[in-house]
Amino acid sequence: MGTMTRARAYRGPALFSYGFRPFFLFGAIQAGVMIPLWLAVFAGEISLPTAFAPLDWHVHEMLFGYVAAVIAGFLLTAVPNWTGRLPIQGLRLAVLFSTWFVGRLAVAFSGEIGWSTAMAADSLFLLLLAGAAAREIVAGRKWGNLKVVGIVILLALVNIAFHLESHLAGVAAYSARAGIALVVTLIGVIGGRIVPSFTRNWLARQGEGRMPVPFGRFDAVAMAVGIVALVSWIVMPSARIVAAALGLAGALHLVRLARWAGERTLSDRLVLILHVAYAFVPAGFFLAALSALDLVAPGAGVHAWTGGAIGTMTVAVMTRATLGHTGKPLAASPATQALYLAVVTAALTRVCAALEPSHADILLPIAGAAWTVAFLGFALTYGPLLCAARKG
Repeated sequence: MGTMTRARAYRGPALFSYGFRPFFLFGAIQAGVMIPLWLAVFAGEISLPTAFAPLDWHVHEMLFGYVAAVIAGFLLTAVPNWTGRLPIQGLRLAVLFSTWFVGRLAVAFSGEIGWSTAMAADSLFLLLLAGAAAREIVAGRKWGNLKVVGIVILLALVNIAFHLESHLAGVAAYSARAGIALVVTLIGVIGGRIVPSFTRNWLARQGEGRMPVPFGRFDAVAMAVGIVALVSWIVMPSARIVAAALGLAGALHLVRLARWAGERTLSDRLVLILHVAYAFVPAGFFLAALSALDLVAPGAGVHAWTGGAIGTMTVAVMTRATLGHTGKPLAASPATQALYLAVVTAALTRVCAALEPSHADILLPIAGAAWTVAFLGFALTYGPLLCAARKG
């Protein structure tokens, strides 16, 4: 009996039948709610009972709240495909999801419950996720996939460091950059697998023409240079030698993307959006390099990576995975295409606000509104699919 067939024997709530369901839904809701809330905090209209500085709270909850949820949804859905084992579901999945939710509450009220208590509650989720995924991968003897678990473990350690740095130094600048660097690296690893794979599968049905170049030595070099550049950026974001490393990494990742034949996917938005999302990776490297040379504000590169690469890639993965695992056709409906347009608009507008601070008063609300439309729109459009049992 196949894994999917056995998984369908589950008779509990549909929301907890597969990892992507609760984490994609509530991760998107959190992302959609967080940005308007952050803009209100940024404008001084409200304050939050968190022990974090306002900017640190914003960064932390996007990285270790929203992004961690999407990583969980992706990983818990991919692992059964990798291993052929049953998915984590039912009570085990509900407990794992609860640790994520409790972590969000703990961080929000850390000013009242204490930073150390909040750190203990918040750090548990990623550690449990890494342990659960590692157990399944080891049991399935798919050793090569443990590198993804390794990144999750590193992300868990950076989360702990974020709490400690924020408490001891007042701000978590190094940990924030480390968290961003790890997620960008994860996009490089996972994106380097799914973007050319999904592109090849679609192009194979379109007839003859250029196909994506398989993973090879060039990809390994691009990833290695990117990792070195990101580690250097974490430590010395304004050093001239780091600018050179970032620029080289950007060029290599741009060539890597060009090798995946994205120009042939214009008619399939579900595939095209993956290429658009990955394009923000080299854009972030180039803008971070310019920032190290004091030519642009640091926020330009950061938001190309976060709002652009991370935001767009997560929406692309959530929509595709939800359609595929709920038995729906792999096609981007007008509503789905609107979500893609909104998240790309949010990313581009936010980067422009960093590049042109004099227009930030106009651009930031536009970026925030577009981001909210993208993620709450996902929750409204895909929520019914995520909460209903698969048919057929």
